[in-house]
Amino acid sequence: MNTKGKEARFVADLLAGAGVEPWIIDLSLRPHGVTGADVTGEAVAQAAGSTWAAVGERSRQDASALMAEGGGRLALDRFARGELAGAIGLGGANGTTMGCAIMRALPYLLPKVMVSTVAGTAAVQWYVAESDIAMYPAIGDVALNRITKTVMEYAAQAVALAAKTWVARRSAKADRTPLIAVSSFGGTSGCVDRVCERLDALGYEFILFHASGVGGKSLERLAASGELAGVIDVTTHELADLVVDGVYSAGQGRLTGAGQAGLPQVIVPGAVDHSNFWVGQVPERYRGRDFFRYNAQNLLMRTDRQEFVSLANIMAERINAAKGPTRVLIPLEGFSEHTKRHAHDLDGKDRGPWKRPDDYRMFTDLLKQQVKSAPIDELPLHVNDPRFADACVDAFLALHQPKQ
Repeated sequence: MNTKGKEARFVADLLAGAGVEPWIIDLSLRPHGVTGADVTGEAVAQAAGSTWAAVGERSRQDASALMAEGGGRLALDRFARGELAGAIGLGGANGTTMGCAIMRALPYLLPKVMVSTVAGTAAVQWYVAESDIAMYPAIGDVALNRITKTVMEYAAQAVALAAKTWVARRSAKADRTPLIAVSSFGGTSGCVDRVCERLDALGYEFILFHASGVGGKSLERLAASGELAGVIDVTTHELADLVVDGVYSAGQGRLTGAGQAGLPQVIVPGAVDHSNFWVGQVPERYRGRDFFRYNAQNLLMRTDRQEFVSLANIMAERINAAKGPTRVLIPLEGFSEHTKRHAHDLDGKDRGPWKRPDDYRMFTDLLKQQVKSAPIDELPLHVNDPRFADACVDAFLALHQPKQ
């Protein structure tokens, strides 16, 4: 409020005019005497276990993190009481960092809008991450003029309308159709398409998560939120990127959320036979490896034996930790569509068939030795064989017991 007070009150007036009740949280990093906030900076600091004066003595980075923590706790508390139907933030780089941190803590589908000077930069992927924040480029700095006021007006009207819709949907009778998460990728699309076709015919609803990092994070977060009835994890590919620090890693949380939530899971080592790097950006330590150029941006690196060992260890640990019924299906004839292709080096020279049956056998044996909590079925099929997809669905049906 000490630097964006006029702008905050302008947006609050727009929200009130759109028929919703504004609630201003002051995220100022230093004590000041500006009025107009519904929640003062002092209250925000106290929610994070500090005081405004103490926050003012911290570095900008530490102060921002603390105020974002306090603001997030206050917002979540009000949401839990059924008194929050949306969020909108205004800011430059630091304001966007704090505003988006608070909004990322809020549940999916609760409307979230950030009017930001950095909405058009590559940093958006870090601000938004796996959340559903809508970013509005401020065009100019966040100040009141006829250009930025129009942007703020559009953003305020959008979040107000979305908030009303959100409240109406919460009031309506909930759809009890079981929602099943399915992880997907280009290399496993044959299996995924067949799985979804079967689920649809059986009366399930499904949601696909593209295994490109943010997709896996979203799957695990949604699983933990209670929105899902189960997971058919066809494409655990992001774990391969975790092992080699590839560009599609979903971090340490992959293959944990659904298990901790006790959801029924069918787990497949889909597309773990490769990791991903951007063309022209392969780390030096991997330059002698085997690759396949998937498109203009993506270079796939074939998983080697040591990486398969790491994958078996990681997957076994997370499968054993699952609290719900779990089953593992392994397509021994190939983990992705790329097993039907040839590998090459970075100069484009042929390195032979992508498929390495001995590696798949070793991975499977290691997994079977370590997994104690779930049956592991080996099928002499390719992952994209329709029979394998049917086996995945049949396995899920055996695990899933719909609530009456």
